[in-house]
Amino acid sequence: MTLTKRQKQVLDYLVGFMNKNGYSPSFEEIARALKLNSLATVHKHLSTLEKKGFLRRGYNQSRSIEITQLVKSVPEQVITRRATDLPLLGKIAAGRPVEAIEDRESLSLGDFTRGSNNFVLQVKGESMRDDHILDGDYIVVEQTQVVNPGEIVVALVGGDEATLKRFYRDSPGKVRLQPANSQMAPIIVPAADVRIQGRVIGVLRKY
Repeated sequence: MTLTKRQKQVLDYLVGFMNKNGYSPSFEEIARALKLNSLATVHKHLSTLEKKGFLRRGYNQSRSIEITQLVKSVPEQVITRRATDLPLLGKIAAGRPVEAIEDRESLSLGDFTRGSNNFVLQVKGESMRDDHILDGDYIVVEQTQVVNPGEIVVALVGGDEATLKRFYRDSPGKVRLQPANSQMAPIIVPAADVRIQGRVIGVLRKY
């Protein structure tokens, strides 16, 4: 389902606001941020996005927007494939962040997942070992930019460094990416420097 340029701007703003704050913006905040003329215009855009399946709203409830899907793939290298053929995009750091490099391979996982918005990364490092995610494991990631505190996420730090950590919001404007390894320190950075690529929904291990 395609979106107009304005509808995509509204959806992008919602995702960014909810990822930073943990709750959805008010109609007034949406109108002010996007310089929309009226709350009726905001309502119209939200209604259209809801009809197209990009969000859900609670009836007669304030701040009740829930994002249900995103426009195309995150990261952008993920292309539309059959659910049984997940793209293997590269390696993901489980220690210090490293640049994510694309590998054009795929894994057939029809018995593992049915989602079409999933992709696979191979873990490099030991920072998630206490969560039983080890060096060399493969993680199945559900593509999303909206996650809950405590979930294991793939996070892009500073625009080009990807890492695997548990996600938490600390002080206002700060994000903590917490390793599951007592010998490693968390990564604490401004929320604006972090882009969530997805949440981990499974781990595969070859022996």
